[in-house]
Amino acid sequence: MRIATWNVNSVRTRIDRVTEFLTRHDIDVLALQETKTADKNFPYQAFTDLGYQVAHYGLHQWNGVAIASRVGLEDVRTQFPDQPGFHKDPAKPQDVEARAISAVCDGVRIWSLYVPNGREIADPHYDYKLRWLGALANYVENELRATPESQLVLVGDFNIAPRDEDVWDMAFFEGKTHVTDPERVAFENLLDAGLIEVTRDFTTGQFTYWDYQQMRFQRGQGMRIDFQLASKSVRAVSALIDADERSTTGASDHAPVIVDYETARMDDVR
Repeated sequence: MRIATWNVNSVRTRIDRVTEFLTRHDIDVLALQETKTADKNFPYQAFTDLGYQVAHYGLHQWNGVAIASRVGLEDVRTQFPDQPGFHKDPAKPQDVEARAISAVCDGVRIWSLYVPNGREIADPHYDYKLRWLGALANYVENELRATPESQLVLVGDFNIAPRDEDVWDMAFFEGKTHVTDPERVAFENLLDAGLIEVTRDFTTGQFTYWDYQQMRFQRGQGMRIDFQLASKSVRAVSALIDADERSTTGASDHAPVIVDYETARMDDVR
């Protein structure tokens, strides 16, 4: 199964690029983040015309996640257990945002995730980010404890650079989010819960995100913040970061991350 994840930064703006990408890379399942549209305005037909089933969760012009699959799309969920919500006013309801969607595709439970950005370390959104990631790690741990052979893949924009090598200049990020110890611990907790970060070994030294400002892409000043994490019953055999897609005019500020998987035999899992 070939799974791709892409923070598309507005699916309606870039739908022609998305459909061309699906064909160019022969994608089985595409997880999208930051679709920036409500469900009623999502371009479903562009996917169905290519033979994909699609599930989208979007509430308004912010956030938004989707999964498009040509290998089945069952048991769609639009949040994980105990997923926290957010409102900048703590006295108001903390509504769950459109940041997570999952479906079972050919036996594999795939999550498309748009982790909260955090904004600034002193901002309430930073604490929200950590709580969100904590709840996600609890879900993974409970899922894999109950069913160790679960075929589980979490993909998306994690808004964390887990290692110093995942940013172009650590000095530039001093005092900023994405590289703080609590965020990196939160990412590590997902791995401790039973997941493997499968993209790094195949894409050493590469980034997945470059800010639009100050010619960051042209200068090679990027970050690795988009990942695919998999349980041990799903094995990655290759991976690719499509930086060429990011290099063209009108691109998203994120590059797609593509992984080829094979399913492990149950004897191997045990």
